[in-house]
Amino acid sequence: MIEAAMLWNEPNNKSHWDFIDVDPHWELFSGMAILAAQAIGAEAPGLPRVLGGISPIDPLFIQRMQSQGVLDALDAVAVHGFPLDWNHWRIDEWPAKIAEIRECTPLPVWVSEVGVSTFGADEVQEFGLRRSVELLRGRVPRIHWYSLYDLPRAWPATTRHKEAEGSSYYRHFHMGLVREDGTEKPAYDLFRQFTPDVGICQWFHFEDPRLDDAVKRLRDLGVRYLRTGLSWADSFRPGADAWFDRLMSALEEFSVTVTFCFTPESRGVLPHHTSAPRNLSEYADFCARMIRRYASDAGTPESTFASARTNLAAPARLVRTSGSPASNARCVKPGS
Repeated sequence: MIEAAMLWNEPNNKSHWDFIDVDPHWELFSGMAILAAQAIGAEAPGLPRVLGGISPIDPLFIQRMQSQGVLDALDAVAVHGFPLDWNHWRIDEWPAKIAEIRECTPLPVWVSEVGVSTFGADEVQEFGLRRSVELLRGRVPRIHWYSLYDLPRAWPATTRHKEAEGSSYYRHFHMGLVREDGTEKPAYDLFRQFTPDVGICQWFHFEDPRLDDAVKRLRDLGVRYLRTGLSWADSFRPGADAWFDRLMSALEEFSVTVTFCFTPESRGVLPHHTSAPRNLSEYADFCARMIRRYASDAGTPESTFASARTNLAAPARLVRTSGSPASNARCVKPGS
């Protein structure tokens, strides 16, 4: 069943949203997200609506979303972190990163992607998995480990500069618990120790041949919580509804956070999946249609979702970290 709807993926990452040439102040994104949240709420009252996981973890972006009215329409925010691969902070800073976001909003903070590659060694992933769970379990209501599978070499990673990024790019192909050839990495068996508390984030490409195997492996690992996506761009392909039906039917036994993202080239201000759409309501219409098709009778009652807020561990005290001005920013709550 669908347990939450997530609006976009990494909206503060240029690889996923064009805030350079199209939407420098995220005003179009904000309007689009508010319309989508309202449309989802109309179709499935009580279904949690989550801001797409931000990467980098930037308090100033959350502050912007608050000031532009986005968070007023949502039930949670989410963050992504990969300190052993891409971020400029240490893995032990996870509690401080969560605390920085909590300084900006009373909404629950989800970790909708956390992962470690085996680019350097399988043992690094084992350590990273164990330590990430130690730092995050009980501190946030949802943790989605990225990912079940390595990205196949034939499928390009969604980044700006591809191979020119050097090892940063190639790490994308080593994030899974299962190698491209189907063999399991050492962290696969370790992951069983952390389910069902820790879920999986797994993106499925259009007509992905791994779907049936994925369901078997998710069962094998004892996974309950799954995050995946329904691509707005894919919805324009022939046979899209049939593929979406097959995907959502196969995942029905899991508690699924479904992410709506990727602008169809024909609908964007620029012809690219990271562009804002020319008509913001078209994204909202897509979200509403998917919720109507797959979750019109779903939705966590507001009282149940509210309980997730009260069951969190006490927020860690904000720790100052080195890095960009954004990483050092403190959001000031009204009246403080």
